[in-house]
Amino acid sequence: MNRSAPLDVTVVIPCLNEAGALPAVLAALPEGFHALVVDNGSEDDTAQVAGAHGARVLSQPERGYGAAVQAGIHAATTEVIAVLDGDGSMDPADLPRLAALLNSGVDLVVGRRRGGRGWPLHARIGNGIIAFRLRQRYGLPLHDIGPMRIARRASYLSLGPLHQRFGYPLELLIAAARHDWTVVERDITYRPRSHGKSKVSGSVLGTVRVVADFWAVSR
Repeated sequence: MNRSAPLDVTVVIPCLNEAGALPAVLAALPEGFHALVVDNGSEDDTAQVAGAHGARVLSQPERGYGAAVQAGIHAATTEVIAVLDGDGSMDPADLPRLAALLNSGVDLVVGRRRGGRGWPLHARIGNGIIAFRLRQRYGLPLHDIGPMRIARRASYLSLGPLHQRFGYPLELLIAAARHDWTVVERDITYRPRSHGKSKVSGSVLGTVRVVADFWAVSR
């Protein structure tokens, strides 16, 4: 069976004020992986920087991580879609290895972040608790809720609209389990974001918002 990566993959990169990090992220995308930057109401030059570095740019003024990701999925035209943060914390070189698994009957590939530098302890603990719940309640073999993920566009769309804010990754995984998807996890490189501060773990307010959104989708 052919286990090579798909020839054309859209990489949806949801961004809010990531002008500083984007050039390096876009430059690191492997051949055949095409950037679709979804500008989620940035107040810096995110859209201009993305366009200048060869990315297709889509505006999603409705704020929310889930809103940005889902807008990108709907706008993509390739069969396979990857999702990657635009903050420079993940290595795009990991994408082909993960994408290749779709050719072996896998529905969703999730990247497990390895390396704690730049990942606050409270965020790691919270992530671990949520992943444990996913393993115990839904049988998903995961240790991370996975900001890097790859699936076929038709599969994403088959789940219908999901949470518009930070609850999106968790609701996606719960929906995948309920639809009996084959989900696998592979280690990826994780490092401190190259610019700015995390909207999720970089502040108490960000953490509170994430907890509230996760609670809303997991009840």
